Amino acid sequence: MSLLRKPVKAVSIPSPARPEVRPQYPLVALGLLGLGWLLLKLPSVQGLLVLLGVGLGFTLFHARFGFASAFRQLLSVGQGRALQAHMLLLGCTATLFALLFALGQGLGGQNLAGYLAPIGPGLLLGAFLFGVGMQLAGGCASGTLYASGSGSLLGLVALVSFIAGSVVGAWNLEFWTNGPGAAGTLPPVSLVAHFGLGGALALTLLLVGGLALLAEWVMRKRQPPPPKQPKGAQGWARLLRGTWPLWVAALVLAVLNAAVLYVSGRPWGVTYGLTLWGSQAVEALGLAEPAFWGFWNGQSPLALSPLGHPTALTNLGILLGALISAALAGAFGQNPRVGWRVVLAAVLGGLLMGYGARLAYGCNIGAYIGGVASFSLHGWVWLGMALLGTWVGLWLRPWFALSNPKPTDSFC
Repeated sequence: MSLLRKPVKAVSIPSPARPEVRPQYPLVALGLLGLGWLLLKLPSVQGLLVLLGVGLGFTLFHARFGFASAFRQLLSVGQGRALQAHMLLLGCTATLFALLFALGQGLGGQNLAGYLAPIGPGLLLGAFLFGVGMQLAGGCASGTLYASGSGSLLGLVALVSFIAGSVVGAWNLEFWTNGPGAAGTLPPVSLVAHFGLGGALALTLLLVGGLALLAEWVMRKRQPPPPKQPKGAQGWARLLRGTWPLWVAALVLAVLNAAVLYVSGRPWGVTYGLTLWGSQAVEALGLAEPAFWGFWNGQSPLALSPLGHPTALTNLGILLGALISAALAGAFGQNPRVGWRVVLAAVLGGLLMGYGARLAYGCNIGAYIGGVASFSLHGWVWLGMALLGTWVGLWLRPWFALSNPKPTDSFC
């Protein structure tokens, strides 16, 4: 018997095929029908703001463009790619805003105004609480909106809590604006008033460029793993279903923010619209009379239309845009099981964000992006205090069974 045997032919075992992700066309159709109905019912300018909101929600979801995650990655492991995307967004938005402010008029000849706010205890505390809250909730103001629109139940919990917190902030705002909490408050500081429009833009671009370079230095020093772009659909399929690079989203968001300013006369915001909806619900249920709060200045919220403010219109558009975007990607309603501590964190985080945003004259969109791009010093103060709150939030996250990034993680 021969010791030599015929070689055994290798048999390749195919790896299990990944389930194909298909668009959820019924949900896409539902979102488009809702959008079409709104455009038919609303005046043209309001309909245009809803369309801009749809673009914002579509972009935010496809790029997973976040603020809570960007701050978390920077402070925990020194990963600054997302913060660099913020700086690109700020630089482009400020440049477009400067051009519009130089033009002087928006759509229909209306005056254009940026977001200017005083610097005092309310801003400092509010931005700090917002930073803590967005780490517990796992998302910021715009993040909870697009997460809710994409069918995330946890995002919806955070959004409802955000609305509740903003209502409490509106009820308590008089203490921070005209009461003991206003002690030491400085008037708004406009860079334009001190350096002119060109000088304010140059200084803002210098600051955002410097922070982007600082983030690059931190990343090189701490040597995190290089970012990996997820593989997925290509071409038009990637545009509709894939994941967008952060820099692309930053450019699109800057253009859309400038368009909101041109159409409505004010930059993109989130918090006021949510406070309006929450105050209307409180009054309709007979829980309180918001007209007696200083925030509403004697006016009943129910006397206002739920879609009577630009922020309410863009908020609704973001919800619709995220729904359409998630459904096209086949990702609507993806809800992994979570424990009660994670749900509690979403509730507490949403409450802190809503209350903090009301005190700080806005959230990560109105106060941070809108403030900096409007050349107001309060936007930079908001950023510093929100980063400080993020540091505290990172320390609290493990108490709620929430993990923090590790140096071995990959980031996109």
